[in-house]
Amino acid sequence: MSKATILVTGAAGFVGAFLTQRLLETTESVVIGFDNLNDYYDVRLKEDRLQMLKDAAGDSGRFVFVRGDLADADAVDAVFREHRPSIVVNLAAQAGVRYSIENPRAYIDSNLIGFFNILEACRAHPVEHLVYASSSSVYGTNEKVPYSTSDQVDNPVSLYAATKKSNELMAHSYASLYGIPSTGLRFFTVYGPMGRPDMAYFKFTDKIVRGEPIQIYNMGDMRRDFTYIDDIVTGVVNVMGKAPDESATGVRHKVYNIGNNQPESLLGFVETLERVLIEEGVISEPTKHELLPMQPGDVYQTYADVDELKQDFGFRPSTPLRDGLAKFARWYATSATAAAPRI
Repeated sequence: MSKATILVTGAAGFVGAFLTQRLLETTESVVIGFDNLNDYYDVRLKEDRLQMLKDAAGDSGRFVFVRGDLADADAVDAVFREHRPSIVVNLAAQAGVRYSIENPRAYIDSNLIGFFNILEACRAHPVEHLVYASSSSVYGTNEKVPYSTSDQVDNPVSLYAATKKSNELMAHSYASLYGIPSTGLRFFTVYGPMGRPDMAYFKFTDKIVRGEPIQIYNMGDMRRDFTYIDDIVTGVVNVMGKAPDESATGVRHKVYNIGNNQPESLLGFVETLERVLIEEGVISEPTKHELLPMQPGDVYQTYADVDELKQDFGFRPSTPLRDGLAKFARWYATSATAAAPRI
């Protein structure tokens, strides 16, 4: 992988940008970034991430950005045809559980049609490895914890989760029919500097800064496996370098969890966030909390079993929540983009 041509879709997104930066700084690979720069949240944040990538590449010419939409089959095929990537990391998707209730068509266009276009391009222009983002949301209402990739995931509670489970099934079928080695990664609540403003920690911070009360659902009785961005990126890079072996049925397809393996209570998370925001000078005091019922599409807890990730790659996420939130607070305190209007 040290001198590969790598296509990263969603390169201006949170995970995509930090993955691309890592590849530019630690390998000699050429990275083709593909993103439509949609306005689901403030585009200025995406532009800041792209500038970060241009700075990381310098004059090397190893970062090429292509603005395009996954739902545009011709645009996707053109990128494959021109650049001939050997590794593809598909991170582009319409994100957000609650937004899928309000605007379901965006999820069909990006997460289903867009992913189908990626699979078709990998079939027409063979690749060594396709890595794609799934989500902990696929576990839905499962009560058994920690969540294992061997668990049944047939009860999604949001369209977003349903599209991600569909991606796994689609990738498996293409691996079986056309021999495309594929690995799906179920991410668990990714957070950190330059993250998505629709995520709870970012929305809470915006409201706390404005002195507004924050809404905490299910009366605060929720648990999340928060995973710091650097751990997610390390996991993705490890997986990229090793395409899966054939399964017992002869299919080169595998799914892993990438999570911190340590769920945190939502109320404890809010207390930690407020503490580090005070320490970094972002706020002077906590704000009021509104305890509300569970929202449609939410689940009570997420908890990743990462034994397979540890076994196959010798790695498991380990950044403590307080350390990760402190890094986010430092970025928020100094970033002009962090003060931009929110969605």
